[in-house]
This record gives sequence, structure tokens and C-alpha cells, in this order.
Amino acid sequence: MAAQPGGPAPTPTARRPVPAWSEWLGTAVRLGLAVVWGWAGLAKVSDPAEAAQAVRAYEILPEGLVKPIGYGLPFLELALALLLVAGLGVRLVAAVSALLLLVFIAGISSAWARGISIDCGCFGGGGHVDESRTEYLQEILRDTGFLVLAGWLLWRPRTRLSADARLAS
Repeated sequence: MAAQPGGPAPTPTARRPVPAWSEWLGTAVRLGLAVVWGWAGLAKVSDPAEAAQAVRAYEILPEGLVKPIGYGLPFLELALALLLVAGLGVRLVAAVSALLLLVFIAGISSAWARGISIDCGCFGGGGHVDESRTEYLQEILRDTGFLVLAGWLLWRPRTRLSADARLAS
């Protein structure tokens, strides 16, 4: 809205305050997603060869990328967990989380569509399994639920008990 000549200047749009319940819900979402990333990272970090084997089982990446991703992914997951626990860079961490979850959903969907029988390796283990032991739909739904949590933090990154809130004040 432009000011009329000789008229009052337009007032800036007031920023609506975020309700307290939203910040507390965001805190629960942030910590819940931190638990997910922490659990996933800790389950894989102690056996990087097994993590690489889980990546290899998807039959998507060239062999030259299997070890770097298999070995590095647990550390990325742990870093995301720690940043979420601290509440530091919540929106950015939520964006990285959402991207990573979309990659996981795409990978699981790809394996399912190609008829590859694997355990996703999301929380340790992974690799080829008997067809009767695949749980693709449950894994996709679970990761979609985690994606919703990341989406909430993208939309409402302001949470209680966070470094971001401390730095903003």
C-alpha cells in the first residue's frame, strides 16, 4: 500500500506473535526429531561397514560413493540430532532433515518398485533380506511422519528452550 500524497505514511504490517502452545509443541517436535536422528546415527556409527552395506543394497549409487555415504551418514544424523537438541539453526536443520527424509523415501520406494528385497538400514542393519521380511510401506509411512515433523519446524522454527531463542533475545 502506497501513501497518498499529503496523507499518512503506511504502517508496517505487525508481526503476529506466535502462541505459546505453538512454541511448546515445536519444542516437542524438535526434540522428537532429535531422538530419531540420534537413534539412527548411533545405531550405525559403531559399524560403518554395515552402514555402507545398507547403502550398497539399494543398488542406486556407484560403488565409489557407497563407502563415503555409508560412513558419513551416521555422523550427519548425529550432527542433526545435536543441533536439534540445542535448538540451533532449527529452520536450516529442519530443511536438511526434510531433504534427507525425501531421499530416504525415494530410495525405499525405488527398491520396492524394482523388486529388491532389503531392510532399509535406517536404524542399523540393512542389506538384502528375504522378500517376506520387507516392510516398505511401514518404512515409507514412518519416514513420511518424520517428514511432517520436519515440515512443522520449517513452518514454525521458533521453539522454547533453544539456542535460537536465546540468540534472538
